[in-house]
Amino acid sequence: MKNASWIVLVGAGAFLALLGAALGQDQLFRVHMGILTVVLLGSTAVLLRTAKFAPAGGAAATESQYFDNVVRYGAVATVAWGIVGFLVGVVVAAQLAWPQLNIEPWFNFGRMRPLHTSAVIFAFGGNALLATSFYVVQRTCRARLFGGDLAWFVFWGYQLFIVMAATGYLLGGSAGREYAEPEWYVDLWLTVVWVAYLLVFLGTLMKRKEPHIYVANWFYLAFIVTIAMLHVVNNLAMPVSFLGSKSYSLFAGVQDALTQWWYGHNAVGFFLTAGFLGMMYYFVPKQAGRPVYSYRLSIIHFWALIFLYIWA
Repeated sequence: MKNASWIVLVGAGAFLALLGAALGQDQLFRVHMGILTVVLLGSTAVLLRTAKFAPAGGAAATESQYFDNVVRYGAVATVAWGIVGFLVGVVVAAQLAWPQLNIEPWFNFGRMRPLHTSAVIFAFGGNALLATSFYVVQRTCRARLFGGDLAWFVFWGYQLFIVMAATGYLLGGSAGREYAEPEWYVDLWLTVVWVAYLLVFLGTLMKRKEPHIYVANWFYLAFIVTIAMLHVVNNLAMPVSFLGSKSYSLFAGVQDALTQWWYGHNAVGFFLTAGFLGMMYYFVPKQAGRPVYSYRLSIIHFWALIFLYIWA
């Protein structure tokens, strides 16, 4: 039966999330576990509807075409989250001019501002990078995305991260780290999704039919690997309880501040710079109908960014 292992795994996850919703020690944790329960039950229902009970050994689906469905969904998500992020930005700006627009407690400036920044950077920008990286790596490698449905897990897992982070902001949850506000269990989930993203991208590069790796993929890979390192180190924390949202950083004092802004500065350098440079190295020459002006300069550009930016 197709998807049998996924059905069992997701169903078990839904049961554990339901227990978390019932036994959670604070409102934020209970709400998030409730959201997770609904999402996982819905995923189980979808998997059951698409399950095929035909015996194994049937005709295999062709692998000759690119896996573009996930790219299309990513493009739609980019536009949708962009609209949300920009609208929240308008509300936040209006709150500065008209303080009476601060609706306590969920829609005050202190909660809406991180919602705006995260929606624009991670929801809008992140989905743009996901979609374009999946599109570009297939064309430049002349290979279908590695891992089959793993790309779908990356896409939907990232949307779940966005929803959990956004609801956490509005409910007053925060780890107290700018651009890294989600609590410890949301950070753990993003780590799982990001490792899957790295596997899809690396696997596609490894099965490429082109002899060399196009420069855009170098920038995308630098973005994926560096953000993984930054995210893990900056969010090292010890939860007060595994049934609660509160946690404390493993760093303290000056070291904590240095780690936070090592992350913050390089999130700009690799999330908002390296990833989008990879996007431009593919789409600008494509639209111009001309190759990259100097491939040597592009390689110098790449290594200069890698060696200099992260220490700045």
